[in-house]
Amino acid sequence: MIEILTLGPRVITLDGGEAPAELQHRKNFALLVYLARSPGRMRSREHLVGLFWPDKPEDRARHSLREAIRILRNVLGDDGLEVESDHVRLAENAVHLDVDTLQQLEDSSDARGAAELVRGEFLEGFTVPSASAFEDWLGSERLHWRGHSVGVLMRYAEESLAQGDSATAIANAQRAHTMDPGSPAATRVMLRGLALQGDRGQALDYYQVFQERLQHLGAEPDTETAELAERVRGQRIWKLPASVTSGTDTGAESRRAPLVGRSAQLGQLLASWENTRNGTASVCCIAGDSGVGKTRLAEELLIRASLDGATTVTFRAVESDQSSPNSGVLGLARGGVLTSPGLAGASPAAVCSFAQLIPEWADRFQCAGVEPQPIGLALTEVLRAVSLERPAFLFLDDADWCGGESLLMLSATMRDLADAPILLCITATATPVSPELNQLRAQIGRQLAGTTVVLEQLQADDMRPLVEWALPSYDDDQIDRVTRRVTVDSAGFPLLAVELLHAIALGLDLDRTKGVWPEPLRTLSQTLPSGLPDAIAAAIRVGFWRLSKPAQHLLSTAAILGEPASAELLGHCTDLGGSTLDEALDELEWQRWLSADARGYSFVATIVKQIVDRDMVTEGQRQRVLLASRR
Repeated sequence: MIEILTLGPRVITLDGGEAPAELQHRKNFALLVYLARSPGRMRSREHLVGLFWPDKPEDRARHSLREAIRILRNVLGDDGLEVESDHVRLAENAVHLDVDTLQQLEDSSDARGAAELVRGEFLEGFTVPSASAFEDWLGSERLHWRGHSVGVLMRYAEESLAQGDSATAIANAQRAHTMDPGSPAATRVMLRGLALQGDRGQALDYYQVFQERLQHLGAEPDTETAELAERVRGQRIWKLPASVTSGTDTGAESRRAPLVGRSAQLGQLLASWENTRNGTASVCCIAGDSGVGKTRLAEELLIRASLDGATTVTFRAVESDQSSPNSGVLGLARGGVLTSPGLAGASPAAVCSFAQLIPEWADRFQCAGVEPQPIGLALTEVLRAVSLERPAFLFLDDADWCGGESLLMLSATMRDLADAPILLCITATATPVSPELNQLRAQIGRQLAGTTVVLEQLQADDMRPLVEWALPSYDDDQIDRVTRRVTVDSAGFPLLAVELLHAIALGLDLDRTKGVWPEPLRTLSQTLPSGLPDAIAAAIRVGFWRLSKPAQHLLSTAAILGEPASAELLGHCTDLGGSTLDEALDELEWQRWLSADARGYSFVATIVKQIVDRDMVTEGQRQRVLLASRR
C-alpha cells in the first residue's frame, strides 16, 4: 500500500519503504493525491486532462495522462487503479492519506492522536506551477485542512490545560498559532498556560505580538482575550535575583515542577469551580498525607480562578492557630478580602466586626459609633457582598491546624450562601483528628455542594513524565532507571521526588547514597530526617547550596524561627533589607521552599524545615537568631 503524509511537507512510502522515483514526480504525485481526495476516488479523463495539462494540445495532453496512468498502474497494479475509456478510479485500499486518519480521530474525539498527525499545512511547499486549476484546488484543500488542523491542535491544547499539563497546552497552542496567527483561542491558551507556569512576562509579550499583528490588519483583540490579558497583567510580579531570571535553569534545575498524575482530581475540582461560577457555593477538600502535593494542586486551581476573574483569598493555618479563637476566619479576612472591590457593599456593622480585630481593617475604616455584629454573621455578609462583585475563591491551607470555631463558622456561612458564587477550598490530612473538620468534610456532597479528592503517592507511570521534564537529555533507558529509583527513594511523594530530581540535575549520584523508605506504618509528617534515605537529605542540601547567599541566610533563619515568620522579622534577624530582602524572599517562594500569606512565611514542608535546621544551621547562628528575635 502507498502511504502519503500530506499534513506538512509531502512524504510518500510504498509498503513501508521508499516510493519509486517516478511516483514522486510532481504531476504523478499530484494526480495520485487528487484521485485519493476525489468523490468516490474517481475522475473523468476529460477533467484530469483539463486540470493538469491545460496548456498542451489535446492529443499531447491525453498522451501525458496515459503516461501518468501507466506509471501509477505499474506501482498499484490493475486492481489498484481501474482505467476505463472515460474515467479513472483509485481502489479504496490502494492509497492511504493521513487526512483520512485525522478525520477518523476527530470523529472519535481523539484530540491527541489527531494533533500528532499535524506537521504543517496540507502539502506544505508543494506546487504544480503549470496547472493553475490544480493550484486553486490545492489552495482550497489547504484552507480546509488548516481549519481541521487548528481545531484538533486547540482541542488537544485545551484538554492538556484541563489536565494540568501546561507545557503540552502551550506547545500545541503555538503550533495552532503558526497556522492561524490571528487565532484568539490559541492566544488565550498561551496566556493561561504561561500564567500557570508563573511566566507573566512572556505571556504579556506574546499578547503584545498578537495585538500588533491584529492592528496591522486593522483589527483589535476580542473582549474575552483582552480581559484575560488584563488579568494576567494584574498577576504578581516576582522580584527575583539575576541568578534565577538568567534563563539558565531548565527542567528540574528550576524547581518549578509541572503538575503530574493529578488530572482526574483536577478535573473534579474544576467541575466544582465551574458550578461556583454558575452561582452555586461549593466546598472542595483536597486530602492526603504531607508531601503528596495538596497545596500544589490547590494553587493550580487558585491561579485558574484568578485568571477567570475571581477574587482570591488565601490563608495557611499553623499549629498555634488551633488554640487561637477565630484564627481561620480572621486569617482569610486578612488574606485578600480587604482589597476586594465588592467589600464596599457590606454593611458598616459587618465591616467593623473585622476592623475591631484586624489592624489593617481598622486603618481603613472608621467605626466610631458603629455597633459590630457577631463575627459569624459579619463573615456571611462580607462574603456575600464580595461575591456580588465577582466570584470568590477562598483557600484555607492545612485546615487541620485551624481552630474549631472558624471551621464551624465557615461551614455555616457556606450553607447560608448556597446561591452565591463562592468556592471554599481546604487542604487537610486524609484522617483529620479535628471533630469540626470531620463535620465539615462530612457535609460536602450533602448539605454543601462540592467534592473531596484524596491524593495518593505517585506510581511509576505518573512519575515518568516528571523525570522526563526534569532530565530532558536522558534517553529512554536512563529515564526508566531514574524513574524506578526516584519512585522508591521518594515513596512516590511529589515533594521528595522533585527534590531528588533537582539534585540529580545538579549532579547528585544516587548510586552513592543509601537508605530505605518509608518507615513501616509511618507517614512523611511523622518521619524524622534521620529516617529518610540519604538521597533525600542530600538532595535538599544540594538545593540549599544552589540558592543565592541571601536566600540561604533567610532559609536557615526561617528554620530557626517559629511559623509563620513575617518579612520584617526575617529581615531583622538577618540584617537584610530593601531589594535584597525582597528578592531573597521571592526566590524562596518561587523555588517553593517557603509559602506566604498575610501573616508571613512558612516552610512548604515540615520535613524540609527539619533537614535545613539539622544540617544547615550552626549552634552559633541559632543563638544569634533567637537573641535577635527577642529584641
